[in-house]
Amino acid sequence: MHLLLKPDFAEAHDFYSGTYAVVDRKTCNLCGLCRRTCRFGAISISQERCTISAMECEGCGYCARICPASAIRMQPAHSGRLFVSQNRLHAPMVHARLSIGAGNSGKLVARVKKEANAIAKKQNKPFIIVDGPPGIGCPVISSLADTDLVVLVAEPAASGIHDLMRLAEVVRTFQIPMACVVNKYDINQEKTAELKRFLVRQDIPHLIDIPFDDSFARAMVEEKTMVEMPSPAEEAIKEAWIAIQEYCLARS
Repeated sequence: MHLLLKPDFAEAHDFYSGTYAVVDRKTCNLCGLCRRTCRFGAISISQERCTISAMECEGCGYCARICPASAIRMQPAHSGRLFVSQNRLHAPMVHARLSIGAGNSGKLVARVKKEANAIAKKQNKPFIIVDGPPGIGCPVISSLADTDLVVLVAEPAASGIHDLMRLAEVVRTFQIPMACVVNKYDINQEKTAELKRFLVRQDIPHLIDIPFDDSFARAMVEEKTMVEMPSPAEEAIKEAWIAIQEYCLARS
């Protein structure tokens, strides 16, 4: 989104999550106990130096606990940066960037949402749109927390239907209302019908169908959003947004 919406990165905040081990070579007596104990293979001893790989260290802290010379300490891991911006459409945007090799446990997603919620209350914004990550892991669960509606976007393919089923199960576990948008519905009518039967069985509202549209590719090349590209897909997306607003306002 930061490529299409061109935020101004007005505010930047460092984000720390977890820890990693650092060795004090002046104190280390090269006993090798930490290397033998580390189950992640993050510690090596060569040329009379103990080295701990920050990329391989999982931050469990066991090496620091068992070091007889107290030569290892656990240091907070710089996992990324959080940004508070105004985008080119003059709307507030909270986004983040992970450091290279950093894992996203969901904490950064929670931090982004907390900041967005504070801005929405301060500016009296009625909606916060969270761009959820794919899959069903920790970042997804963090993105679902305290939401009023989850919009499932599914495509008519075997993998798309499978992913929809998994995500719907997760959302239902947290008892969050959900509705579905079917993207590229016209590329496989048989799978689209199968997908919609699943929605009926699970009592998931079907918001709208978005047709296959090569305007998506043109929009990316021109660095625009789809609602800036006159096309059938653009009209469908706008209709979906109206339906989403009506749904949320009816429940508030």
